Amino acid sequence: MAKITLIEGVTLALARALEEDSRVVVLGEDVGVNGGVFRATAGLQQRFGDERVIDTPLAEVMIAGMSVGMATQGLKPVAEAQFCGFTMPMIDHLMCHAGRMRNRTRGRLSCPMVLRFPTGGGIHAPEHHSESPEALFAHMPGIRVVMPSSPSRAYGLLLAAIRDPDPVIYMEPKRIYRWQREEVEDDGEELPLDVCFTLRDGTDVTLVTWGAMVKETLQAADQLEQKGISAEVIDVATLSPIDMDTIIESVERTGRCVIIQEAPKHCGVASEIAANLADTGIWNLHAPVKRVCGYDTVMPLYRNEMKYMPSVARILHAVNQVLEVS
Repeated sequence: MAKITLIEGVTLALARALEEDSRVVVLGEDVGVNGGVFRATAGLQQRFGDERVIDTPLAEVMIAGMSVGMATQGLKPVAEAQFCGFTMPMIDHLMCHAGRMRNRTRGRLSCPMVLRFPTGGGIHAPEHHSESPEALFAHMPGIRVVMPSSPSRAYGLLLAAIRDPDPVIYMEPKRIYRWQREEVEDDGEELPLDVCFTLRDGTDVTLVTWGAMVKETLQAADQLEQKGISAEVIDVATLSPIDMDTIIESVERTGRCVIIQEAPKHCGVASEIAANLADTGIWNLHAPVKRVCGYDTVMPLYRNEMKYMPSVARILHAVNQVLEVS
């Protein structure tokens, strides 16, 4: 069994989906000949041909519109946007058509498309390449939002997204594309959508996160363990809909919760999780829920980029705050 990176998990899942289902089509800018800007689709056009792995013009609106059309007519398109910032022109097709197709046609048509793209900062990219817009997509009814944080979850969740009968936004945290290697068997087994993954058990505090921030959160949990503090770490993975049951059950055991997101704090996914805890889990909380987030400003250029994103030190400070409350 090969040890692969997160981006190689994406490539492996795409190849498996193309091989097992002739309806699957991969399309996007430079996905074919060049294998994608991050090489997520490397070798796929050579293996499956240019009618299955399609290089499109530099036209995001067209990519989104074509994907909706393909999906409603029996294909299963997996579209790529080169960077998260380039998805903004696609929103009309996603929100007004992809997410509403089942409702609009009273179930006669569905829209089994996937839009995948790299997201987040930390790689010294210029403007429009470092956003974390998951809350924007999570607010669109009818659309799932998924973000993997490891090679195995990249593989299993992408397969599940491609096989889903409705549209899925699949956000790939590019800062950890090649952060770690993990043994992943190419067995075609998908992982469940709409489910959180508990990455480590704990009794003193629940740390909830997703995407690239899993890296810093696990590092913080390791440091807390050295101090005798047991932290449970939950990877949300599917950001819409959110598996609140797993989070609430964890908070029932620990009594404290810190939520970590790279995106700005205002109106973020962390706020939604905190609000749900206030609604249904407040009697189990021994301290207020803390959020450790990016700042409510535009992601700065690379010199200040790492100062913007939540650090291990900021996570530890938030944990200390909730532990100090009796």
